[in-house]
Amino acid sequence: DVLSDEREADCRIFEVRRLRCRHPDGREGEFFVLDTSDWVNVVALTPEDELILVRQHRFASGELSWEVPGGVIDPGENPIEAAIRELREETGFVGEKVRSIGSCRPNPAILRNHCHFVLVEGAKLTAETDFDPNEELETRLLPLREATSWAKEGRIEHALSLDALYFLWLERGAFDGD
Repeated sequence: DVLSDEREADCRIFEVRRLRCRHPDGREGEFFVLDTSDWVNVVALTPEDELILVRQHRFASGELSWEVPGGVIDPGENPIEAAIRELREETGFVGEKVRSIGSCRPNPAILRNHCHFVLVEGAKLTAETDFDPNEELETRLLPLREATSWAKEGRIEHALSLDALYFLWLERGAFDGD
């Protein structure tokens, strides 16, 4: 049971919340969680079966990171709408077929949100990019058959991008019969 839920800090993209909870056996404890909006990650494929990746500097790791396009789902948007917007804003690509392929809880120990995964097929470069104020992105088309080796070699390290690829492989039946 949650006995209390108080905001400790508002950090623009998330809130830090202090929870006082009671376990089923009666013990009580204090926990800190982050409240943030749901996210979307976009597995976008060109007609040539190339995966659209972006590379950007990630301030927490201090590194450049290859990852699938994605971002925050804005209020009033659903994951499909957010995926279409994020793909267009970050890469200039627009797709023909769009569908949800899964979702997960990024870290349920401390995060309350979900990350949704959307597959965009038939993506073509048709629009101008529209980066957020602190974004600077490079786009790359990676033959999908190379994505597994990029993941194994650590060239794609972003956990949610790896989850996105996992959901794509599930969608394509890569693990059927296991």
